Amino acid sequence: MSSLTKILILVGVILAIGAGLVVWKTKYGTHHAENLNSLSKAEMELLLKDANPMMLKRLAEDPELKKKQTDNLKQMLALASQARKDGLDKGENVEQELQNIEAELIAVNYDREINKDKGSMPPFGFITEEQVKQFWEGGHEEDFKKFIDTKINLMKETNPEMKDREISPEEMEQAKEFYAKIKIYEKEYKDKLKAGTISQELQDKVQLQVKLQKVQFLARLYSKKLEDKATVTDEDINKYLAAHPELDPKDKKAKAEEILNRAKAGEDFAKLANEFSTDPGNQNPQGEPQGGIYKDVPKGRMMPEFEAAALALEPGQIAPNLVETPYGYHIIKLEKKGETKDQSGQPSVMYDVRHILISTGVKDPENPMSREMPVKEFVRAKLQEEKEKQILDELVAKNNVQVAEDFAIPAVSDEQLQQMMKQQMPMQMPHGEEEGEEAPAAQAPQGKAPAKPAAKK
Repeated sequence: MSSLTKILILVGVILAIGAGLVVWKTKYGTHHAENLNSLSKAEMELLLKDANPMMLKRLAEDPELKKKQTDNLKQMLALASQARKDGLDKGENVEQELQNIEAELIAVNYDREINKDKGSMPPFGFITEEQVKQFWEGGHEEDFKKFIDTKINLMKETNPEMKDREISPEEMEQAKEFYAKIKIYEKEYKDKLKAGTISQELQDKVQLQVKLQKVQFLARLYSKKLEDKATVTDEDINKYLAAHPELDPKDKKAKAEEILNRAKAGEDFAKLANEFSTDPGNQNPQGEPQGGIYKDVPKGRMMPEFEAAALALEPGQIAPNLVETPYGYHIIKLEKKGETKDQSGQPSVMYDVRHILISTGVKDPENPMSREMPVKEFVRAKLQEEKEKQILDELVAKNNVQVAEDFAIPAVSDEQLQQMMKQQMPMQMPHGEEEGEEAPAAQAPQGKAPAKPAAKK
C-alpha cells in the first residue's frame, strides 16, 4: 500500500472520529479554521475522545504506532497546505465546495445540538415541509444551481467513471431538499451566533470539523500531483534490480528449463506439475494436487503470453520454450481445443491446458502477512513508496507542519472493549473474502482483478 493511500485512508478514519466530536472546552481557546498546517495537543485529544476503544488501546500500548499515526497526520496536513500554496483552492468549483463544506458541517452539528434530547430522527428530520416550502418561496434557485453544479462537476472530475453520469429527477429533488435544510439550519446558526446565543463549545466543534474536512478535500486535490511526481519508470525498476542481484530469477529460470526438458523427454507432465508447480491453483478445495490442469478455459481468460503459447499448440503438444509472465516461468501443455460461443453468441475457442509454474514472485520482507507478488510489481511498489515518502517529508518541512506529539490517549476500560466486541459480533466477512484466501492461479473471476500467475490482467 502506498504512502498516499495510507494517508487518504487515515483521512477517512479521522473524519469518522471527527463526526462524533463533542466539546472543545473554552479553556483551549478558539482555533482559526483556516490554519491547515497544524494540530494542537487539545485538537489531538479531542480527535481521540470518541475513537474506537480497540484503536485507543493499541495506540496506548504501541508508541511506534502512535508516532506513525502522528507522522501520517503531518503528511496529510502538508498535502492540504501545499495545495493551497499552489493555488488549488482557487477556481469556481473548489471555492464553492469549500463554502459547501462549511455550510454542511454547521447544519449537521447545529441539528445534533438543538435536537439531541428529542429522540431518534434522521439528519434534519425535525425540519418541516412548511419550512422547506418557505425557503424556496424566498428564492435561492440560483444558489442551489451553483451548489449542485459544483457537486456534479467535482464528481466527474475526480471519478472518470462518472463522466457521463446524468442526475435523475428523483436525485435532483433529493438534492434540493438536502440543500434547503442545510441552508435553513445554517441561517439559524449564524443568526444565533450574531446574537451571542451559540455556545463556545459548539463553535469550536464546528471549526475543528470544518478544518478537517477542508484538509481532506485539499489533500485529495493535491494527491494527483503527488502521484505524478512519484511515478516509477521501467528504467528505475531495472536499475534497482541491477543493484539487487538477489532478486534475479536466473536460478529459477534454470530450474524451469530443467523441468521443461524432462517434460519434453516424455516424463508424466501431471506428476511433474504436482511435484514442482508453485501455482496455488493446482489444488482442489481439499488440498489435493490437480496435475496442473485448467479445464474449459475460454479465450481471453489467460494472460496474453500464456494464451498465445497454448493456442499455438496442437492437443498433446508441449510448448518448446518457457513462457514468461510477470508471475514467473510457465511450462505449458495443451490437452484439448474446441469451440464454444461467447456472451454475444459468436464462435470462440475453449481449451484444456496443463501448466507448471515456477514463480519468480517475492514477498515484502517488512510485511510477513503480505502475498507473494511479481518481482517487478514488488520493486515498483517499493520505489513508489520511497519516492512518496521523500516528497511528503519535503512538503512537511516546507510547510512547517506541526502536530502535537504529547497528547494523552483516553484510558479504555474492559467494559468498553466488551461492549465494542458485542456490537461487532453479528458482523461476518463475506464468504470467500477471508484475509489471505486466494483464487485459482490461472483463472480470474469476471469483474475482479486476477490474482494469480496465468490470469489475464
